[in-house]
Amino acid sequence: MTGRKIAVVGLGGIGGVAAACLSLSPDNDVTVCARRRIDTLTFDHHEESKRIPLKTLTEPSRAEPVDWVILCTKAQDVASAASWLERLCTPKTTVAVLQNGIAHEERVAPHAKGATVVPAIVYYNGERFAPDHVRLRHIRGHDLLVPAGAQAEAFAALFEGTPIDVGISAEFITYQWRKLLVNVIANPITALTRQRLGVFQREDIQQLSLGILDEAVAVGRAEGAQLAGNEAEMILETFLAYPPEAGTSMYFDCLAGRPLEIEALNGAVVAAGLRHGLATPLNTAMLTLLKTVSDANAKTP
Repeated sequence: MTGRKIAVVGLGGIGGVAAACLSLSPDNDVTVCARRRIDTLTFDHHEESKRIPLKTLTEPSRAEPVDWVILCTKAQDVASAASWLERLCTPKTTVAVLQNGIAHEERVAPHAKGATVVPAIVYYNGERFAPDHVRLRHIRGHDLLVPAGAQAEAFAALFEGTPIDVGISAEFITYQWRKLLVNVIANPITALTRQRLGVFQREDIQQLSLGILDEAVAVGRAEGAQLAGNEAEMILETFLAYPPEAGTSMYFDCLAGRPLEIEALNGAVVAAGLRHGLATPLNTAMLTLLKTVSDANAKTP
């Protein structure tokens, strides 16, 4: 196959869906970088299921430079992906970072050998049923959003003709914080309660969510995001329209006993709050509780 050489690093729910969709375009030459070899990926979308052949690498030493790296590891796993980035990247490579949180460039650039780093906001729900089986659920609006710039159109072109819709925005920091606002309630609350999004139908959970959001909105404004006076209420209202049966990445990680991405979510709010002298007691509580869970998961064989 000829075409754009693309490496997808990380084959969880987000990475599995990205790899499946990118593989559907004949213009893409896709290689998946993962811990185990997978020759075929089952991809569920709407009422259809497809079996998609994969080209998989399990050893970074066998990787070669590519045009695009789609980095889909959890934020806390960027350092462990450094060996892949070292082999895949050159200054001509673009790394699209499909991760939760903020500060994507700061996390990834030190490992990317001069490659261009493009942050992407992920809106789609990718659920991994098995190592070789993923499902795409559209939430609302775009599935991915990237900042306006030189590489934005080229990134969107990677997904042309696939189920993934890519948006481009000059107001990326505001949308990035709005996505973070969703994540600072969705992920910790589903993980701690071990329930899917239907748990947010409870009035007490809604009140707790508004308190967490109010803190995060104040911090986001201090960081430069253009957030409305009733942003917390709007986020919660939008969030309540999400499919109640959908899970979150932290919910699935918690059930599986994996380390959690809490530092990139509520941890980012707490850290930014400290920079601006803003109190974040509820986000700090979420961070403390889930760091405890994450640390215990990391020690479990």
